[in-house]
Amino acid sequence: MAISASEISARIVEAVMAQKLAPGARLGEQPLAMLFDCSRTIVREALTRLAARGIVTVSARRGWFVIEPSQDEAREAFEARRVIELGLIRSTGSTGRIDKSALRQLKAHLQREKAALKESDVGHRSFLLGDFHVCLAECLGNTLLADTLRDFTARTTLIAMLYQSTHDAVQSCEDHVQIVAALERGDHAAAEALMAEHIGTVQSALRVQAPTDPLAQLRDALAPLNTTTPKRRRKTAPADDATDSSTYLGALL
Repeated sequence: MAISASEISARIVEAVMAQKLAPGARLGEQPLAMLFDCSRTIVREALTRLAARGIVTVSARRGWFVIEPSQDEAREAFEARRVIELGLIRSTGSTGRIDKSALRQLKAHLQREKAALKESDVGHRSFLLGDFHVCLAECLGNTLLADTLRDFTARTTLIAMLYQSTHDAVQSCEDHVQIVAALERGDHAAAEALMAEHIGTVQSALRVQAPTDPLAQLRDALAPLNTTTPKRRRKTAPADDATDSSTYLGALL
């Protein structure tokens, strides 16, 4: 059965969340078409969808690339996740406790996270830690926000790679455990506070440098030269040649 554009885009997002595609990675249409055994038209459709979702970008001359979020885009991505995830937990709290089947699903996900921490497959671990937030949205009954969070989680994964996050995977898993425990006992306020703290901790672990002057090198190179030089001592003509204009001019020159 031929692969669809949706399946290709899903595979690319999964690879991003598993940290197997780095920020700025080139996604050539022809290599992808060969890899998935499909036409370039299907590949282009998949990449166009990902571009609309903010995962890839295209240059008319250079082709398709995984995005490289700026510092401002990184901040906005975390702010968006904070609004979505805290709002989701808060809205669910107004409807009562989370149902048992959803709790079982979340706990099963946590068990996979814990198992992945003991393995050497960093990509699998990274994917599961990011996918927890997607799973949580699904379990809280909002598939639309789950799709949105999948994209934002992929973007924050790229941000963590780009800015060399120091966040501890073990701590991230423990944060997830505490959030689910709060939801299980019906304490949505605590779950919301724990989620806010978790997202803030992940964001603060980024090694974001202070903004630099993009013109610094050029500014230094084109700075005015210091043309102030000591005054030269003016030579005077010898007294015996005072009336000889040619000798006087020669002395000056």
